[in-house]
Amino acid sequence: MNKPQIAIIGLGYVGLPLAVAFAKKYKVSGFDINEGRVTQLRKNFDMTLEIKTEQLATVNHSTLNSFQASNTGLYCSTQLADIAAANVYIITVPTPVDNKHKPDLTPLYKASESVSKVLKKEDIVIYESTVYPGATEEECVPILEKDSRLQYNKDFYVGYSPERINPGDKEHTVEKILKVTSGSTPEIAEEIDQLYKSVIVAGTFKAASIKVAEAAKVIENSQRDINIAFVNELAKIFNLMNIDTHQVLEAAATKWNFIKFTPGLVGGHCIGVDPYYLADKAQQLGYNPQIILSGRRLNDSMGPFVAQETVKKMLQKDIPVKGSKVLVMGMTFKEDCPDIRNSRVIDVINELKSFELDVEVFDPWAIADEVKHEYAIDLLTEPSQLASDYNAIVLTVSHKAFEGFDFTAITNNPFVLYDVKGMLAVEQSDGRL
Repeated sequence: MNKPQIAIIGLGYVGLPLAVAFAKKYKVSGFDINEGRVTQLRKNFDMTLEIKTEQLATVNHSTLNSFQASNTGLYCSTQLADIAAANVYIITVPTPVDNKHKPDLTPLYKASESVSKVLKKEDIVIYESTVYPGATEEECVPILEKDSRLQYNKDFYVGYSPERINPGDKEHTVEKILKVTSGSTPEIAEEIDQLYKSVIVAGTFKAASIKVAEAAKVIENSQRDINIAFVNELAKIFNLMNIDTHQVLEAAATKWNFIKFTPGLVGGHCIGVDPYYLADKAQQLGYNPQIILSGRRLNDSMGPFVAQETVKKMLQKDIPVKGSKVLVMGMTFKEDCPDIRNSRVIDVINELKSFELDVEVFDPWAIADEVKHEYAIDLLTEPSQLASDYNAIVLTVSHKAFEGFDFTAITNNPFVLYDVKGMLAVEQSDGRL
């Protein structure tokens, strides 16, 4: 391959950090169908807060002419013509599940269709989106072949390098996370590995095949999901025994080979989704997964459980339930980031509302318009918007902004404080997982 010219398809939590990393060394054209997103990025603003304005400004080209005249840098666009000169296409679009927990490959299909329209001989298409083993070659390659009229592994090539982005994590950035790579031929696998190795300081691991790389990714998050399901089940059991789960885990963690996970709501773009991809493929092959789906059911039950425990605590304090005001603190799927994708806080909210409680939601990190669009909730984003007569508070996300918060200033007496993540000292709350 001549010097790579890279196109990143999808400029979200995964695509943008990758584009910025490559743009320090190569010409990178970023493509996204969201015009608002591209407009923001051209102004050096990343609403996901994964890339700082000054970082983006160091690689960003404001005009196509400037980009074409340069040897490195990033140019973001909504036009396919602006990525046509690339010889490496990296697809980083979401791979969600539908309301029946079935894989929804629509974004992947559409991205493949887009790339096929500009695909040329000798080009390489690399997929980073999480899929079940076999999806890249069985689902995506036929689309590339059909629309480009090129032949796989003769005219163009494919690779798979699963994303490992951890939203909000400023320590484990894309360059510092070891990258698994693979390719459709041994020669292409080596080219892809060397390409990533040129920007990933943590190094790379070349998998034996595309299917192996796909499988490795999907089991990473399935393993975490199962481990969290175990401690969530412990939390339910220890709750019945009036034992604090966090204290139990702290004691158990003194053993050298104990693996410490903590209970909580399991959402986000990976852990709460990826196991369904593996399970669905297994079912297609006639095998019904036992542990994977059991872990998913257990973790999906935690939102309603938190709400029910909160109501129980209210009844124990003789606080009327129907019509009482409850404040849910936290809407994002994890602490200190604006990512609301697949946030299971919504399960807590819906269950509280089923008891006819008046629920308000406060999160200084989440973007109000996104929450309104995704969950039909009018989000409170400033402390000044909070009322002063809440009967219960459910602390769902351990944002640093909530540390030292004066809960008594906004509550009636008595009130219930339920701490989902164990952010507070045990004596400060009425209950926690």
